[in-house]
Amino acid sequence: MTPYIADLLDYCTGPACDVYFQRAADTLAGAGLDPVVTMEYFGDRAGVLCGMADVLDLVRRSLGGGGEVWSLDDGAAMAAREVVMRVRAPYSRFGRLETAVLGMLASCSGWATAAREIVEAAGGKRVISFGARHVHPLVGPIMEHAAVVGGCAGCATPLGAERAGLPGASGTMPHAMILVFGDTVRAALAFDEHMPDDVLRIVLVDTFKDEAEESLRVAEAMGERLRGVRLDTPWERGRVTVELVKEVRARLDLAGHRHVGIFVSGGLDAERVRQFEAAGAPVDSYGVGMAISAAPPIGFTADIKEVDGEPRTKRGRLPGVIDNPRLQRVL
Repeated sequence: MTPYIADLLDYCTGPACDVYFQRAADTLAGAGLDPVVTMEYFGDRAGVLCGMADVLDLVRRSLGGGGEVWSLDDGAAMAAREVVMRVRAPYSRFGRLETAVLGMLASCSGWATAAREIVEAAGGKRVISFGARHVHPLVGPIMEHAAVVGGCAGCATPLGAERAGLPGASGTMPHAMILVFGDTVRAALAFDEHMPDDVLRIVLVDTFKDEAEESLRVAEAMGERLRGVRLDTPWERGRVTVELVKEVRARLDLAGHRHVGIFVSGGLDAERVRQFEAAGAPVDSYGVGMAISAAPPIGFTADIKEVDGEPRTKRGRLPGVIDNPRLQRVL
């Protein structure tokens, strides 16, 4: 059973915390030790920083108004080993947060960095995150928010959109709905009838017939109300290709449906998007899933650098704070 998280701070300092931090806390308390320490946090490779807003919320609550905190903002470009946060406070006030802080920054920065690469590959065209189906539902909206921080224009889940400050989630119809109707045009017309006007009329056209044929059928049935068609051809049929996109565009244009956009999804990653763009494929927007949601995390580390003002750290690291003029005092 998935535990219900009544309070995130309690969860992150208790059952979701590496047990050795709790054992360290008990040992230090028993020995009567609670020095003011300075701890610095950094990643092992360059990327887009993400997860910091959630981290700072936890740290502020844990410190209870005491201590000092400096950080970079979500969305900032970061270099490998650049200090992205510094905390100075009694160790007992925040030491058990290390597992949660590192995990939040690692996963979210990995997702945001992957999203940024894909968005840059798209050359200014909209990229929508469709990756929530590839992760645990407790994680999906957090991943979607990170994708938006990385530059995605939208995401599929309402909570992800809410966290990202978007007016709503992106998405129209699944194959399942079209299969239940038994005909793409019937499904499209019913969707048009029952959905509010603020929902984009973008119709999947790869369920039953040739994509170009289905695009024309839907365009003729819906006329000006059709905003676009989505090509999501599975790998069993060769996936979406540059040639297919160009054919659909040409046939729509010849039939007078130049207003209908083309949305491409299905197994896309940065390299495939670059190939579409290099070939001049007339794609209006891209939907990307696993290339974002399965992105490798950026490994973050937390090091104590000072203990009661004395420079002190583990071997291999430099004792004393590392200057980073980009850090801003946030607490």
